[in-house]
Amino acid sequence: MKILRLFFLVGFTLTTACLPLDSIPLTATPAPTESPLPTTTVVWFPPSATPIPPIPLATQTAATQMDLGIGETLFTDDFSDATQWDVAMSDQGSVAVSRNRLAIVAQPGFYLASLRRSFITTDFYAEITARANLCRAQDTYGVLFRAMGNSFYRFVLSCNGLIHVERVVNGVKLTIVEAVLSGDAPLGAPGQATIGVWAAGAEMRFFLNSRFQFSVTDKSILQGGFGVFARSAGETPTTITFSDLIVRNVNYTAPTQTPSP
Repeated sequence: MKILRLFFLVGFTLTTACLPLDSIPLTATPAPTESPLPTTTVVWFPPSATPIPPIPLATQTAATQMDLGIGETLFTDDFSDATQWDVAMSDQGSVAVSRNRLAIVAQPGFYLASLRRSFITTDFYAEITARANLCRAQDTYGVLFRAMGNSFYRFVLSCNGLIHVERVVNGVKLTIVEAVLSGDAPLGAPGQATIGVWAAGAEMRFFLNSRFQFSVTDKSILQGGFGVFARSAGETPTTITFSDLIVRNVNYTAPTQTPSP
């Protein structure tokens, strides 16, 4: 496992930290349709590529069989230092760090995200606690990982109990794990879940409350930083707080198949 300690700075201004559902630059009125954007612009909900058939997933409930190779702690964040995260405030919502919490308030029809500025890694196991304080139906929240500019993965929790995983590469979004119902995902608010992501090379495994949910193999993005997001899809704001981020090293090599005679 190679850990790249690079200075990771996302220029997160009021026009890039507070994002609408499907496009930027932001306006006071949500964009009704998705439209392609230059690759130099971060696109949080960009045009979707043609969906691929769902990848067969092995699911279990015993996390001890799936979180292999976890080693020493790389870093922890108790959200006491607001300078480590992108923060902003506008009529579209706010991202703020206070009292050991990062709080995202997304106004109806908008998506907001915040990236941690100073840590990039390759193989890792990360956990963060998310609390839904105001969250309904199709509203979503979760974590970004292996984020580099306008390329990243996104582990998405919906407030109706569904979870899925998206990949964005050069501004094009693709769902790589279709939405499934999880008994570990909070239904509406108030609700709380510990979100976990295990990544080693091209393999990624996803956890809620230390219970394995599903896995996927995708080698499009192999390193990057961390972030969090929230999106309001309805007519009411969405309020999510995040706390207690911890990232550990993963030293794991997937077994190889024995060649056939």
